[in-house]
Amino acid sequence: MNAKKIVVENLTVIFSSPRGEVEALRDVSFSVQDGEFVVIIGPSGCGKSTLLNAISGLIRSEDAYISGEVAITSPSDKGIGYLFQKDTLLPWRTVLGNIEVGLEVRGASEEVKRKVANGLIRKVGLQGFENKFPHELSGGMRQRVSIARTLAYNPDIILMDEPFGALDAQTRILLQDELLKIWRETRKTILLVTHDLSEAITLAKRILLMSARPGTIRKEYRIDLPESRSALKVRFMSRFTELYREIWKELSEEVYKQLRAR
Repeated sequence: MNAKKIVVENLTVIFSSPRGEVEALRDVSFSVQDGEFVVIIGPSGCGKSTLLNAISGLIRSEDAYISGEVAITSPSDKGIGYLFQKDTLLPWRTVLGNIEVGLEVRGASEEVKRKVANGLIRKVGLQGFENKFPHELSGGMRQRVSIARTLAYNPDIILMDEPFGALDAQTRILLQDELLKIWRETRKTILLVTHDLSEAITLAKRILLMSARPGTIRKEYRIDLPESRSALKVRFMSRFTELYREIWKELSEEVYKQLRAR
């Protein structure tokens, strides 16, 4: 059995607000194996992003009450990469310069930076755009740069917070395909959150369904689709439809609970 890369045990997160305390997460427990692609899905506002932020250490103790345990197993020189829904590219740097920034911080030589960045530019299909600035790129292209920048410093674990949520449907499918290819080639441990059930089934080896707030893990689903699947063609498979119906039945219940709580 593969080693566990992420272990979350009885995680509870409570924020304070002018209206009082808000319990975002309650007793969340799960683990992610080395090289596994896990997707967390749940209704909007159920604490999916809070969960990723807690795992990555972005929630400070002075900002929220946190209890439970989060354990990350990763070589100290690799650590975690975090891909946000909105790209965080540096507007004054070119595509090449943005991809190189993580390696630059780590003190890599010019030769290594250029070799790694050019290889990733080819991998994500951005040849010919090396010297373009973010404002000259489409949303999908900027997100490709973000993916390449994350991969450049070779993190052991990648967290993704609805990375394709702001993109049009066609671009989203293309980038889902690209991400699946990258995962098959690199076997990075990936934990991605989304509210899009089709996206979750397309990408995941395993789906964790979160409840309405306070979010907890309600159910786990093994996605028994071909590993070499295409992000477009997989949606026409009968098994995809079966999984969609099965998961939607329980997801919709949580969505209605969340709506009633507002």
